[in-house]
Amino acid sequence: MSDKIIRFDDAMFESKPDALVRVKVERTINAMPDAETDEIANAAGYECRTDRKAFRAGHCGRTPTAKAGKLSLKAPELKGALFGSAVIERCRRRESSVEEALMEMCLAGVSTRGVDGTGRLLWGERMPSRTLSDKLKKIHKEIDEWRKRPLESEYPYVFVDGVRHKQSWGGHVENADVLVAIGVGTEGRREAIAADEGMREDAAGRERFFRSMIERGSRGVGPVVGDRCAGLVSTVNSMPPNAEYQRCMVRFMRDVPSKTPPGHREWAASWRPSSRRKTANPP
Repeated sequence: MSDKIIRFDDAMFESKPDALVRVKVERTINAMPDAETDEIANAAGYECRTDRKAFRAGHCGRTPTAKAGKLSLKAPELKGALFGSAVIERCRRRESSVEEALMEMCLAGVSTRGVDGTGRLLWGERMPSRTLSDKLKKIHKEIDEWRKRPLESEYPYVFVDGVRHKQSWGGHVENADVLVAIGVGTEGRREAIAADEGMREDAAGRERFFRSMIERGSRGVGPVVGDRCAGLVSTVNSMPPNAEYQRCMVRFMRDVPSKTPPGHREWAASWRPSSRRKTANPP
């Protein structure tokens, strides 16, 4: 019979299973950097060897957050050699990737309570409200910088449209109108060049939208493709130099059936202007 008897703390298993898991994870991860340090220094701790390559210089505390909770790790420091623990660095990358996922949830419209619940599942504890607020402020700053960036390239073709999204504001959900402009560069690549929230699809809103693009350096614009909005037509024909309004054919084909008598809608929906085949006359 073995002399070693494994004893379990039943009280901890019943009352604090999370704490037990966290302690085990800390011990396992802390043992890995120590093994890496022994390999780099070519000697174990407190071992006297003539071929030692480096000397230990204590530990530096790290507190990454994992699913088991906030861990208290000890990163060894060396004299005479550079040391970077692959295990601790991996925990950092994982922590940053979780933060990025939570920020994407916020931008997608998930409530703060939902983000907090997801953070508890991924990290084992809630994200501090101050941290979440600071992260959102940083993201909003980056978005404002993107919206105000100078337009250095030419965009011969510009597609403009308004989209409507749901946003949570003041404890309730409301509609948010966003004007978006997609530019096609000289190499044929599409790029989002402007997006403004809160503007209405009228002449005044379109005028402010195009004026902001002109002030940012928009040039070389030719056809501006969009729906048959009166504010868009008048603004395009008056503001951007050498720009011309062009009706969006996708919107046009969607509007045709709504203006067609019910008996002819199926025929109208199947008609395509680019088709060269002979179509039957409407019944």
